[in-house]
Amino acid sequence: MEDSLARTGDQIRGSTRRIAETAMNDFIGTIGNIDFRSVTLAHGEFYRQTRLDRGKSNATVKKDLAAIKRLFTLAVLRGQLEENPLQYIAMPKSQKKKINIYRDDQCQRIQKAAQEYSAKWNRETSVNWDLLITVALATALRRSELMNCTWANIDFDAQTIEVNSKENTRDTWELRIKDAHHRTLPLTEEIVQMLVYHQAQQPEGYPYVFVPTARYDHIQNVLRPKGKWTLEDSRLRVVNNFKRSFDKILLKASVKTGTFHDIRRTAISIWFANGMREYEVMRLAGHSDFSTTHKFYLAVADDLVDHARVATAQGLRQKLVRFGTPSFEAEKGIDSVCRKSLYCKEL
Repeated sequence: MEDSLARTGDQIRGSTRRIAETAMNDFIGTIGNIDFRSVTLAHGEFYRQTRLDRGKSNATVKKDLAAIKRLFTLAVLRGQLEENPLQYIAMPKSQKKKINIYRDDQCQRIQKAAQEYSAKWNRETSVNWDLLITVALATALRRSELMNCTWANIDFDAQTIEVNSKENTRDTWELRIKDAHHRTLPLTEEIVQMLVYHQAQQPEGYPYVFVPTARYDHIQNVLRPKGKWTLEDSRLRVVNNFKRSFDKILLKASVKTGTFHDIRRTAISIWFANGMREYEVMRLAGHSDFSTTHKFYLAVADDLVDHARVATAQGLRQKLVRFGTPSFEAEKGIDSVCRKSLYCKEL
């Protein structure tokens, strides 16, 4: 495990590294610290069942097994093993979580609440939530992509926003975008005007679109010089109390459940609902796996099924009413016992 993580280095996120290390240590604690070349499928099955017996959820066990399996796969690729002993292990079945998508009325309330929330706070210390949420709904950008967006990523003439990785410079910090997908997304004219106004309110020398000036100064003058700013921080700590602030906005908007990432999910679903193809959405969303995009397609498709059910019921109601009328039953000589079977046969 230690050799594998050392070879992988910073090619994976810190969170992914922690999951792999924790899962493998638990695996070792369960089957023993044996020679990795002697691990068999039986060891994997024993570990799986032991974890389940300890009360771990199917989803958690599945995630840990996937991390362990990946380490063995890397050993095969590096010539340390001939085959992955967990290649054919059966993963615990877990119920798929429903994708949470904000309805139109919820989006409107969230945006209104964001406007009121931002109006009460000093723009030097607080995020412009109104603009942030609007851009998120239009582009489906991830939180880390938005918070690390610079003015250089905005093309006002072309009305686009660019997503790319960034290197450490004097004015900006390093960022690795998920799946390493560079992409360009369109902006509406209204959003471009909002960005123009926002830029005009910012002092010169601040490269980030959504990072409050006071926070940028603290990162630049305190955290980075002391070596207290990591690659992981560029994803999760650009702004303090991000989740707490967004939760307050949801509360003010009377939206009981949700996360900021649900705005991204909503935007992707909007693309599908308005006729975009799966490959197009996959590229714009920055998904590396087509199955991830397909989940959103199915979520929208399920919604369309509900709409179709309502339309079908309304369309057939007039046709089906006549089957239940006394005159029809008398005409056909239908008694009460055989109504249901003949009704089904007629349908």
